[in-house]
Amino acid sequence: MATITSHFANVKSTVHFPCISNQRRSHLPPLKPTTVRMSMTQQTRNSQPYGASVQADIEAHIKQFLTIKEPLAVFEPMHHLVFNAPKTTVPALCLAACELVGGQRHRAISAASALLLMEAATYTHEHLPLTDRPKPVVKNHVFGPNVELLTVDGIVPFGFELLARSDDGENSERILRVMVEISRAVGSGGVVDAQYRKTMDTRSDGEEVCHVEEIMRMVEKYEGELHSCAAVCGGVLGGGSEDEIERLRKIGFCFGMIQGMAKRGFNEGNEVNEARNLALQELKFFKDKELDAIKILLNI
Repeated sequence: MATITSHFANVKSTVHFPCISNQRRSHLPPLKPTTVRMSMTQQTRNSQPYGASVQADIEAHIKQFLTIKEPLAVFEPMHHLVFNAPKTTVPALCLAACELVGGQRHRAISAASALLLMEAATYTHEHLPLTDRPKPVVKNHVFGPNVELLTVDGIVPFGFELLARSDDGENSERILRVMVEISRAVGSGGVVDAQYRKTMDTRSDGEEVCHVEEIMRMVEKYEGELHSCAAVCGGVLGGGSEDEIERLRKIGFCFGMIQGMAKRGFNEGNEVNEARNLALQELKFFKDKELDAIKILLNI
């Protein structure tokens, strides 16, 4: 079986931005105002765990723009599919990464919201109520496959619209970089690739063929890439240095691998331990930062 380290070598993005320096500190415009670091007591006010707190903030942000209005045939299913998809740690990691590098939560809230929307769209695509599948998915669906498919096709651009709306004229290059990161993570080189591999590894009777190497590849392309993307987006919008952003990319990737392996029954083993140790090693770079929030979120 390939190790996490071998996957790890492919984490660094190959997308290049001529306006972004490769030096330790980015030449992108500085973000204002600077953050005031909160203690974990402040962050978990009202005894609300960090993950639940940021999830609530993200959903509240989306609801400002995604209201149930006319035409109801469009906005009712969109609202339902977005807020009824399973919750993941991807959007919350985006905000945690932003705060870790000294940014304020509102700087990355639109990116975190866009990631939630992308995940809702992905989940809906995978669970369309189609009756011609070997194992039909027909339970707990409020809308038919035609409505769900068309609605999902509207959720994705809505996510990018939220990002564009957040451009205040001072962070245009950062927003553009985040858009590219998200497009790459959910596109043909990321989630779509994982979905295709899953389809190819499903027999005619609906049972998945368990080739461990291929499962690891799917985890890398799905959970690994999404969490890596989330951490990078938070780091970019939080004003992190290039060193910080690339370390966040690796931390997010490792955490995504842990999540994906656990989801598929690999709760323990060398790969899980290796990913956890690599994430902890990268976190040492941030030893002078407030680490409690991200450690609690990542459960490491």
